[in-house]
Amino acid sequence: MDASQAQTNQTADWHALGVDETLDALKAGPQGLSSAEAARRMDIFGPNTLAQGESKSKWKLILEQFTSPLIAVLVVCGVITVFLGHYVDAGAIFLVLILNAIIGYVQESKADKAVEALTSLASPTTRVLRDGGAATIDASDLVPGDLVLLESGDRVPADLRLIDAIHLKVNESMLTGESEDARKGTEPVEEDAALGDRRNVAFSGTMVTSGRGQGVVVATGGDTELGEINDLVHVSKGLTPLQRILHRAETGIAIAVILVAVFVFIGGAIIEGDPAQAFLSAVSLVVASMPEALPIVLTVAMALGVSRMAQYNAIVRSLPAVETLGSITVIGSDKTGTLTQNRMSVEQVAFGAGPAWQLAEVTSDSTQADAAAALLKAGALTNEAQRTIAEDGSTVYSGDAVDVAMARAADEAGVVSPVELESPIALQTPYEPELLHSMTIRRSADGSLTQYVKGAPDAVMAMCASMQDVSGRAIPLDTAAVHEAYGQMGRQGLRVIGVASRTIDASDDLQSHKQAHDMTFLGLEGMLDPPRAGVREAIADCAKAGIRVIMITGDHPVTAAAIGRRLGLESTDRALTGSEMLGMSDEVLAARLRETSIAARVSPQDKLRIVETLQNEGEVVAVTGDGVNDAPALKAASVGIAMGESGTDVAREASDVVLTDDNFVTITQAVRQGRVTFKAIRGSAFFLLATAAAAMIAVGVNVIADMPLLFLPLQMLWINFVTNGVQDIALGFEPGDGDELDSPPRSGSEGLLSKVLWSRVAVCGLWMATCVLVLFHVSLSHGMGLAHARTLALTLLVLFNFFVAMSARSQTKLIVQLNPLDNKFLLLASLVALGIHAGGMYWPPLAGVLGLVPLTLAQWGLCLAVGLTVLVFSEGDKLIRQRLARHGHSPRSALRHTRRSIAAMLRSGR
Repeated sequence: MDASQAQTNQTADWHALGVDETLDALKAGPQGLSSAEAARRMDIFGPNTLAQGESKSKWKLILEQFTSPLIAVLVVCGVITVFLGHYVDAGAIFLVLILNAIIGYVQESKADKAVEALTSLASPTTRVLRDGGAATIDASDLVPGDLVLLESGDRVPADLRLIDAIHLKVNESMLTGESEDARKGTEPVEEDAALGDRRNVAFSGTMVTSGRGQGVVVATGGDTELGEINDLVHVSKGLTPLQRILHRAETGIAIAVILVAVFVFIGGAIIEGDPAQAFLSAVSLVVASMPEALPIVLTVAMALGVSRMAQYNAIVRSLPAVETLGSITVIGSDKTGTLTQNRMSVEQVAFGAGPAWQLAEVTSDSTQADAAAALLKAGALTNEAQRTIAEDGSTVYSGDAVDVAMARAADEAGVVSPVELESPIALQTPYEPELLHSMTIRRSADGSLTQYVKGAPDAVMAMCASMQDVSGRAIPLDTAAVHEAYGQMGRQGLRVIGVASRTIDASDDLQSHKQAHDMTFLGLEGMLDPPRAGVREAIADCAKAGIRVIMITGDHPVTAAAIGRRLGLESTDRALTGSEMLGMSDEVLAARLRETSIAARVSPQDKLRIVETLQNEGEVVAVTGDGVNDAPALKAASVGIAMGESGTDVAREASDVVLTDDNFVTITQAVRQGRVTFKAIRGSAFFLLATAAAAMIAVGVNVIADMPLLFLPLQMLWINFVTNGVQDIALGFEPGDGDELDSPPRSGSEGLLSKVLWSRVAVCGLWMATCVLVLFHVSLSHGMGLAHARTLALTLLVLFNFFVAMSARSQTKLIVQLNPLDNKFLLLASLVALGIHAGGMYWPPLAGVLGLVPLTLAQWGLCLAVGLTVLVFSEGDKLIRQRLARHGHSPRSALRHTRRSIAAMLRSGR
């Protein structure tokens, strides 16, 4: 094999070729490769290993923590305060910077272990035919053309085209998402067969669960299906909605503060003629206006979200995912184990003239129960499921998913006794894909023999001469009636198994019954992986919250659509399939995804494309998954959600959130907590920006008005770090309003604050600044000392901050509608902040450092009365909007109505 052939072989559809064609194409013989030929091919293809990604250096991660515009401005502030000799101020600023950098570094230095987890799936050694004999070699030494020997318990070391398979079953759930073991054979399949339908290929990383086989290596390393997934895992997730919002907000705040500071410096230098004093004023303004606690507030709020989500069985691995969960607009959910119970269950039985009976109704009529009992018993007595008793006394089933479902159904119906289950097996034929049935002959205690058959309905009917009616009597076989019931169950997405039995004369030669004949058709058992309890309601909650749910699965489209209908998913009549996607442009696919809620028979590449297409349409996408096949989509999604119980290490390492209970219902709770977290962040940001706006306006106007310096830099730090610094963090503990799932996700174009909150920031900030300046000016004009006037103005600002913090708890609810004890930390922090400020005035050593003087009780009363006035604007706005909403009006429509009324009055001359 030369290099050109190697290139051709990488793109070959091996599953569509016959065994001889495959061996000829790979120039492989029945004795395997020689060591010399294997070495030559190693030079062409390289080792059978997965590529490793590059990780960031520690120094690069550390430096990245200081690239934010907000942080850069704070660094400049810290340096300036050092040169000015204000070492306490500088120390406080650098303490915030260091704390923020540590938190960011710890989060980002968690190495991406998804690729490491993928690598762990590689088999360390494998058995091959080399130089005409069997040998055990390192799996990394495999090359295309090697013949690999497989047996139960082996991990498949490379992609193999099977050339021999004896009762071979492989667990491919990590690639296909299907819980049932795949039965393997050697016959070619269609060229466009989906991954789960390639019965003649064993994929790298999958597990052999039973039987044995032999396969020729057709792909190694990065050319395997596992290798392609490894490449896809390296895709970049991009910025989260919150990170994009913060970047815009930080840039805007930094630019605004710098421009105002430059304006104050130039204006102060010209008016006062003292550049040094003007420079100090500018620094004071920067320190007063910069919401330097914002990074800490965000981290605290998201850390609290992590803690709250853990209470609902959602473990968050990436802090930004907390808020992003609250922003999602689409959930692409895996089916097996997430929406469903990850176990086959007999849902319906059919017998007689074909009516379908719910399993729960089987025992409602004794006559019907007899016929159903015979059907269920026969299914349990030609069955390889294993039963073990757990410590709690419950029965644990293991084995083939269909056998387990039929055994459990019989046990729950109480139709088979332990004696019958333990009856000796005289002859048995295990299920084989070629036979399409399994057969068992059992000998009872009295020596009589009974033959049982189960399998594909048409194959079982071909062995039957009669059928039982609803009363259990034998009647002529009515194939039309059976097909009618079979079709009805199939249209519901049920996997349908036919069951038959007959009594054999004890003297008969059993070998003559190895090919079953003259059987009595007992009926059909229809099974399905049933939906989890509460999932349908959770999907309805998502719809109410403006979130679409799309089920993405490797199952057959009919089965997927049936599950979708049970779950209440919209537009489930025609599922999107992976084969359809091959010929679709991204635009057509986007349109198709708007019409359907089901994607079936999809590959890992298809699932990744679905995610990326939705994201390109502006959607914030969460994806759930548990297998290796899900890892690329989990990594690329806005939020990757892995299953904790059934999930693979690869899926968990590629995810942002892990559900410890594997339950979709948990996601809705996580979404609610994500929205609560963003509300808390938004409340803190409103508080910080409103108070920062007040300080910036007050200090700026103070300088331009050629008044004495309003606040010293240390006094501004006193407010920011000692008083406000506790309250803004405490706002992160806000538990939410309880209506988070009653509204759609916020618009992607909406910033850190909504338009409503920005207007409140402007109005409240302007009012507070005006009151502080007026109080300062009036105090000085009445002969009050500069230190006393500053203390009075600073105290008023502290009280303003107190009331704004109380108002910031909710964007829509009034203070009187909130229980103050719901956020005990905020209440306590606010009272402590006032106490600390009072202590700063009345303790002489600290008062001397801060430049404060004690206030009288009357002066405290004045500050309290004026401070309360800010609530007129914040709470008054909430009250007006509540009343408008109650009457179905928006503020904009109310404004238009007012304008029309005024215009009408003017036209009428009134």
